[in-house]
Amino acid sequence: MPIANVNGIDVHYRDTGEGFPVVLVHGYTGNSRNWALTAPALAERFRVISVDLRGHGLSAKPVGAAEYALEMMASDVYELSKSLEVGECVLVGHSMGGMVSQLLILEHPQTVRALVLVDTAGEVPKGLLYDERRKQRQKLVEIARTDGMEAVFEEQQRITPLHPALAANPRYIEIWREQFLMTSREAYIACANAMSSRRSLLGAVGAISVPTLIICGEKDEPFLEPSQRMHEAIPGSELVIIEGAGHGPQMETPGEFNRALSEFLSRVLQPSAV
Repeated sequence: MPIANVNGIDVHYRDTGEGFPVVLVHGYTGNSRNWALTAPALAERFRVISVDLRGHGLSAKPVGAAEYALEMMASDVYELSKSLEVGECVLVGHSMGGMVSQLLILEHPQTVRALVLVDTAGEVPKGLLYDERRKQRQKLVEIARTDGMEAVFEEQQRITPLHPALAANPRYIEIWREQFLMTSREAYIACANAMSSRRSLLGAVGAISVPTLIICGEKDEPFLEPSQRMHEAIPGSELVIIEGAGHGPQMETPGEFNRALSEFLSRVLQPSAV
Protein backbone atom coordinates (compact mmCIF):
# COMPACT_ATOMS: atom_id res chain seq x y z
CA MET A 1 0.00 0.00 0.00
CA PRO A 2 1.89 3.12 -1.19
CA ILE A 3 2.03 5.74 1.57
CA ALA A 4 3.93 9.02 1.69
CA ASN A 5 4.33 11.18 4.78
CA VAL A 6 3.56 14.76 3.78
CA ASN A 7 2.81 17.73 6.00
CA GLY A 8 3.09 15.40 8.99
CA ILE A 9 0.42 12.90 7.92
CA ASP A 10 0.37 9.67 5.92
CA VAL A 11 -1.18 10.05 2.48
CA HIS A 12 -2.16 7.02 0.42
CA TYR A 13 -1.80 7.11 -3.35
CA ARG A 14 -1.82 4.88 -6.43
CA ASP A 15 0.93 5.10 -9.03
CA THR A 16 0.69 3.24 -12.34
CA GLY A 17 1.90 3.49 -15.91
CA GLU A 18 4.86 5.31 -17.44
CA GLY A 19 5.26 8.59 -19.24
CA PHE A 20 4.36 12.19 -18.49
CA PRO A 21 2.69 12.38 -15.05
CA VAL A 22 -1.05 12.90 -14.71
CA VAL A 23 -2.18 13.57 -11.13
CA LEU A 24 -5.84 12.79 -10.32
CA VAL A 25 -7.58 14.43 -7.34
CA HIS A 26 -10.95 13.04 -6.24
CA GLY A 27 -13.94 14.84 -4.76
CA TYR A 28 -15.77 15.00 -1.44
CA THR A 29 -16.30 11.57 0.22
CA GLY A 30 -14.42 9.89 -2.62
CA ASN A 31 -10.93 8.49 -2.93
CA SER A 32 -8.49 7.29 -5.56
CA ARG A 33 -10.87 4.50 -6.58
CA ASN A 34 -13.11 7.16 -8.14
CA TRP A 35 -10.70 7.02 -11.07
CA ALA A 36 -10.90 3.24 -11.52
CA LEU A 37 -12.34 3.65 -15.04
CA THR A 38 -9.97 6.49 -15.94
CA ALA A 39 -6.54 5.46 -14.68
CA PRO A 40 -6.21 2.25 -16.77
CA ALA A 41 -7.03 4.12 -19.98
CA LEU A 42 -4.49 6.85 -19.20
CA ALA A 43 -1.81 4.44 -17.97
CA GLU A 44 -1.36 3.14 -21.51
CA ARG A 45 0.45 6.43 -22.30
CA PHE A 46 1.07 8.24 -19.03
CA ARG A 47 2.24 7.84 -15.46
CA VAL A 48 -0.98 8.14 -13.47
CA ILE A 49 -0.92 9.15 -9.80
CA SER A 50 -4.19 9.25 -7.88
CA VAL A 51 -4.28 10.44 -4.29
CA ASP A 52 -6.54 9.85 -1.29
CA LEU A 53 -7.02 13.30 0.23
CA ARG A 54 -6.61 13.56 3.99
CA GLY A 55 -9.62 12.21 5.85
CA HIS A 56 -10.58 10.10 2.83
CA GLY A 57 -9.79 6.61 1.62
CA LEU A 58 -6.71 5.06 3.18
CA SER A 59 -5.04 8.35 4.10
CA ALA A 60 -4.67 9.59 7.67
CA LYS A 61 -7.72 11.13 9.29
CA PRO A 62 -6.88 14.10 11.54
CA VAL A 63 -9.56 15.21 13.97
CA GLY A 64 -9.12 18.99 14.00
CA ALA A 65 -11.36 21.05 11.71
CA ALA A 66 -8.44 23.30 10.74
CA GLU A 67 -6.67 20.24 9.32
CA TYR A 68 -9.18 20.16 6.46
CA ALA A 69 -8.63 23.56 4.89
CA LEU A 70 -8.70 23.24 1.12
CA GLU A 71 -5.34 25.00 1.04
CA MET A 72 -3.89 22.26 3.25
CA MET A 73 -5.17 19.59 0.88
CA ALA A 74 -3.59 21.45 -2.05
CA SER A 75 -0.32 21.47 -0.14
CA ASP A 76 -0.63 17.71 0.46
CA VAL A 77 -0.98 17.04 -3.28
CA TYR A 78 1.95 19.33 -4.06
CA GLU A 79 4.19 17.76 -1.42
CA LEU A 80 3.19 14.25 -2.52
CA SER A 81 4.12 15.10 -6.09
CA LYS A 82 7.49 16.40 -4.94
CA SER A 83 8.11 13.25 -2.90
CA LEU A 84 7.42 11.17 -6.02
CA GLU A 85 9.87 13.32 -8.01
CA VAL A 86 7.15 14.80 -10.20
CA GLY A 87 8.46 18.15 -11.33
CA GLU A 88 5.59 18.94 -13.69
CA CYS A 89 2.25 17.25 -14.34
CA VAL A 90 -1.19 17.42 -15.82
CA LEU A 91 -3.47 18.10 -12.87
CA VAL A 92 -7.02 16.71 -12.97
CA GLY A 93 -9.47 17.58 -10.17
CA HIS A 94 -13.07 16.48 -9.69
CA SER A 95 -15.58 18.48 -7.61
CA MET A 96 -13.83 19.32 -4.30
CA GLY A 97 -10.66 18.03 -5.94
CA GLY A 98 -11.15 20.67 -8.62
CA MET A 99 -11.25 23.34 -5.92
CA VAL A 100 -8.05 21.91 -4.46
CA SER A 101 -6.47 21.84 -7.92
CA GLN A 102 -7.23 25.51 -8.54
CA LEU A 103 -5.52 26.42 -5.28
CA LEU A 104 -2.51 24.26 -6.14
CA ILE A 105 -1.91 25.76 -9.58
CA LEU A 106 -2.33 29.30 -8.27
CA GLU A 107 0.24 28.63 -5.53
CA HIS A 108 2.66 26.56 -7.65
CA PRO A 109 2.01 27.40 -11.32
CA GLN A 110 5.40 26.07 -12.44
CA THR A 111 4.40 22.50 -11.50
CA VAL A 112 1.34 22.20 -13.78
CA ARG A 113 1.69 21.71 -17.56
CA ALA A 114 -2.09 21.49 -18.14
CA LEU A 115 -5.21 21.61 -15.97
CA VAL A 116 -8.49 19.69 -16.10
CA LEU A 117 -11.41 20.75 -13.89
CA VAL A 118 -14.34 18.33 -13.65
CA ASP A 119 -17.79 19.29 -12.28
CA THR A 120 -16.39 21.93 -9.97
CA ALA A 121 -16.54 25.68 -9.36
CA GLY A 122 -14.26 28.63 -8.83
CA GLU A 123 -16.62 30.15 -6.28
CA VAL A 124 -19.44 29.20 -3.95
CA PRO A 125 -22.33 28.94 -6.45
CA LYS A 126 -25.44 31.03 -5.85
CA GLY A 127 -29.06 30.62 -6.81
CA LEU A 128 -32.05 28.44 -5.99
CA LEU A 129 -30.44 25.20 -7.14
CA TYR A 130 -27.42 25.69 -4.94
CA ASP A 131 -29.49 26.98 -2.02
CA GLU A 132 -31.40 23.71 -2.02
CA ARG A 133 -28.17 21.75 -2.28
CA ARG A 134 -26.71 23.76 0.62
CA LYS A 135 -29.72 23.01 2.82
CA GLN A 136 -29.39 19.30 2.06
CA ARG A 137 -25.69 19.42 2.89
CA GLN A 138 -26.39 21.18 6.19
CA LYS A 139 -28.90 18.49 7.10
CA LEU A 140 -26.40 15.75 6.25
CA VAL A 141 -23.68 17.43 8.31
CA GLU A 142 -26.04 17.49 11.29
CA ILE A 143 -26.79 13.79 10.79
CA ALA A 144 -23.05 13.13 10.75
CA ARG A 145 -22.64 14.97 14.04
CA THR A 146 -25.46 13.18 15.79
CA ASP A 147 -25.71 9.74 14.18
CA GLY A 148 -22.48 9.04 12.30
CA MET A 149 -21.48 8.24 8.74
CA GLU A 150 -23.65 5.14 8.28
CA ALA A 151 -26.73 7.28 8.85
CA VAL A 152 -25.39 9.95 6.48
CA PHE A 153 -24.93 7.39 3.74
CA GLU A 154 -28.47 6.09 4.12
CA GLU A 155 -29.86 9.61 3.84
CA GLN A 156 -27.53 10.50 0.97
CA GLN A 157 -28.63 7.40 -0.92
CA ARG A 158 -32.28 8.32 -0.32
CA ILE A 159 -32.01 11.87 -1.64
CA THR A 160 -29.44 11.44 -4.43
CA PRO A 161 -30.76 10.17 -7.76
CA LEU A 162 -28.23 7.80 -9.26
CA HIS A 163 -27.27 7.86 -12.91
CA PRO A 164 -29.13 4.98 -14.64
CA ALA A 165 -25.87 3.27 -15.59
CA LEU A 166 -24.88 3.16 -11.93
CA ALA A 167 -28.31 2.40 -10.48
CA ALA A 168 -28.47 -0.71 -12.66
CA ASN A 169 -25.26 -2.05 -11.13
CA PRO A 170 -25.67 -3.34 -7.55
CA ARG A 171 -21.89 -3.64 -7.22
CA TYR A 172 -21.58 0.10 -7.73
CA ILE A 173 -23.82 0.75 -4.72
CA GLU A 174 -21.57 -1.49 -2.63
CA ILE A 175 -18.45 0.31 -3.84
CA TRP A 176 -20.03 3.73 -3.25
CA ARG A 177 -20.89 2.72 0.31
CA GLU A 178 -17.39 1.36 0.96
CA GLN A 179 -15.75 4.54 -0.29
CA PHE A 180 -18.19 6.83 1.50
CA LEU A 181 -17.60 5.13 4.84
CA MET A 182 -13.83 5.47 4.44
CA THR A 183 -14.35 9.21 4.91
CA SER A 184 -14.07 10.18 8.57
CA ARG A 185 -16.87 12.06 10.27
CA GLU A 186 -14.45 14.89 11.08
CA ALA A 187 -13.43 15.17 7.43
CA TYR A 188 -17.04 15.05 6.27
CA ILE A 189 -18.07 17.93 8.53
CA ALA A 190 -14.94 20.06 8.12
CA CYS A 191 -14.75 19.71 4.32
CA ALA A 192 -18.42 20.64 3.97
CA ASN A 193 -17.75 23.81 5.96
CA ALA A 194 -14.54 24.54 4.04
CA MET A 195 -16.31 24.32 0.69
CA SER A 196 -19.27 26.45 1.73
CA SER A 197 -17.08 29.20 3.19
CA ARG A 198 -14.25 29.28 0.63
CA ARG A 199 -13.22 32.47 -1.09
CA SER A 200 -13.97 33.06 -4.74
CA LEU A 201 -11.11 32.28 -7.11
CA LEU A 202 -12.77 33.61 -10.25
CA GLY A 203 -10.62 36.73 -10.20
CA ALA A 204 -7.43 34.82 -9.51
CA VAL A 205 -7.84 32.05 -12.11
CA GLY A 206 -7.48 34.62 -14.87
CA ALA A 207 -3.75 34.26 -14.21
CA ILE A 208 -3.79 30.58 -15.26
CA SER A 209 -1.85 30.41 -18.51
CA VAL A 210 -1.59 26.66 -19.13
CA PRO A 211 -4.01 24.74 -21.38
CA THR A 212 -7.17 24.14 -19.37
CA LEU A 213 -10.09 21.81 -20.00
CA ILE A 214 -13.33 22.25 -18.05
CA ILE A 215 -15.71 19.28 -18.09
CA CYS A 216 -19.24 19.16 -16.69
CA GLY A 217 -22.01 16.62 -16.90
CA GLU A 218 -25.07 17.83 -18.79
CA LYS A 219 -27.35 16.90 -15.89
CA ASP A 220 -25.16 18.39 -13.13
CA GLU A 221 -27.29 21.52 -13.00
CA PRO A 222 -25.72 23.19 -9.92
CA PHE A 223 -22.33 23.17 -11.67
CA LEU A 224 -23.25 24.09 -15.25
CA GLU A 225 -23.19 27.84 -14.72
CA PRO A 226 -20.09 27.73 -12.49
CA SER A 227 -18.32 25.74 -15.22
CA GLN A 228 -19.25 28.40 -17.77
CA ARG A 229 -17.98 31.14 -15.46
CA MET A 230 -14.64 29.35 -15.00
CA HIS A 231 -14.42 28.94 -18.77
CA GLU A 232 -14.96 32.67 -19.22
CA ALA A 233 -12.44 33.51 -16.49
CA ILE A 234 -9.55 31.25 -17.60
CA PRO A 235 -8.00 32.54 -20.85
CA GLY A 236 -8.07 30.05 -23.71
CA SER A 237 -9.83 27.35 -21.70
CA GLU A 238 -12.01 24.71 -23.33
CA LEU A 239 -15.45 23.70 -22.03
CA VAL A 240 -16.92 20.26 -22.70
CA ILE A 241 -20.44 19.33 -21.59
CA ILE A 242 -20.84 15.55 -21.50
CA GLU A 243 -24.28 14.51 -22.67
CA GLY A 244 -26.27 12.38 -20.24
CA ALA A 245 -23.75 12.66 -17.40
CA GLY A 246 -24.37 14.00 -13.92
CA HIS A 247 -21.88 14.98 -11.23
CA GLY A 248 -19.51 12.05 -11.86
CA PRO A 249 -18.92 11.70 -15.62
CA GLN A 250 -15.72 9.71 -15.09
CA MET A 251 -17.88 6.96 -13.55
CA GLU A 252 -21.26 7.51 -15.22
CA THR A 253 -20.14 7.92 -18.83
CA PRO A 254 -16.50 6.75 -18.76
CA GLY A 255 -16.20 6.27 -22.51
CA GLU A 256 -17.16 9.86 -23.29
CA PHE A 257 -15.15 11.23 -20.36
CA ASN A 258 -11.99 9.32 -21.26
CA ARG A 259 -12.34 10.35 -24.88
CA ALA A 260 -12.59 14.05 -24.01
CA LEU A 261 -9.67 13.81 -21.61
CA SER A 262 -7.46 11.78 -23.96
CA GLU A 263 -8.11 14.11 -26.90
CA PHE A 264 -7.19 17.10 -24.77
CA LEU A 265 -3.98 15.45 -23.54
CA SER A 266 -3.02 14.51 -27.11
CA ARG A 267 -3.39 18.14 -28.17
CA VAL A 268 -1.54 19.77 -25.29
CA LEU A 269 1.21 17.21 -24.71
CA GLN A 270 3.11 17.06 -27.96
CA PRO A 271 5.68 14.24 -28.12
CA SER A 272 8.55 16.73 -28.29
CA ALA A 273 7.28 18.44 -25.13
CA VAL A 274 7.02 15.41 -22.87
